[in-house]
Amino acid sequence: MPRALVTGASGFVGPHLCAALEAHGCEVWTTDRSPAPPGRSQSQAAASRHSRCDLADAAAVRALVESTRPEWIFHLASLSSVAHSFENPSEVLLGNLGAACNVLEAVRRAAPLARLLVVGSAEQYGAVPEGEQPIRETQPFRPASPYAVGKVAQEYLALQYAATWGVDVVLARSFNHSGPGQSDRFVLPAFAAQIAACEQGRQEPVLRVGNLDVWRDFLDVRDVVRAYVLLAERGEHGTAYNVCRGETFRIRDLLDGLLAQARRPLRVEPDPARWRPVDLPVLRGDPSRLRERTGWSPSLDMHRTLGDLLDDWRGRTAGAGAS
Repeated sequence: MPRALVTGASGFVGPHLCAALEAHGCEVWTTDRSPAPPGRSQSQAAASRHSRCDLADAAAVRALVESTRPEWIFHLASLSSVAHSFENPSEVLLGNLGAACNVLEAVRRAAPLARLLVVGSAEQYGAVPEGEQPIRETQPFRPASPYAVGKVAQEYLALQYAATWGVDVVLARSFNHSGPGQSDRFVLPAFAAQIAACEQGRQEPVLRVGNLDVWRDFLDVRDVVRAYVLLAERGEHGTAYNVCRGETFRIRDLLDGLLAQARRPLRVEPDPARWRPVDLPVLRGDPSRLRERTGWSPSLDMHRTLGDLLDDWRGRTAGAGAS
């Protein structure tokens, strides 16, 4: 099985991807700015295969690739909050694009035969009229946030390295996904974190929410990482794939699903501070290309995702109180 290197391994998706790769039989190497990625085995072998690396440091990234000699590389590392990108556009744009450039250059020079999966976002498509949905990979980009602009640039840069230097890149355009381990900077864990805090008496029984009347194509993160492994194994060089369910959920309905699992009655109140400057009304993707190329299909429904997410935040909230 291939030796795999995962950047951004201590983020939300990283631990899930590492677990999926290990289950696939891969030898998994990880990197992040943290001393060790949380959520993974703390065995001596796992610790020895983790490197602390700032992807803004081109020399350090090249040294990392030279030392690990990966056959598969999964570039997850990213400042991934759309809301944060409106507040700090240059940090998100320059940080994400610079890191991607350093990874591509390191692969070109130190691991020219490696396959690189570059993870992008459905935010690249921007505001797509409902008549043009579900969104296929041929849809033009209309990025509506600094984060999305950076992801478009990252993808074009990867394709330039593929065309000019022959770097073996595969592109994922991931739609919304959630699950255990996700930060409360994102919508569903923000709800779950508040519910857990209310249940434990850490805040008044009120959930403060933003725009609930948008529709999003959601997957469980564990289905997402299965798609990433299959794309590394079977994806076509230089090709982009939507990673999505092909079905939309209204945020209001997902909130209702979480509230139905709450252990006490709660009140919902709108919070203007939680609204984005630009919020796309509907975002639904077409996963046909991914399914046809790899045989992938989602295996976890949203009820399971919501329940696991809420249980995760119950544990985190209780743990924070104990400490």
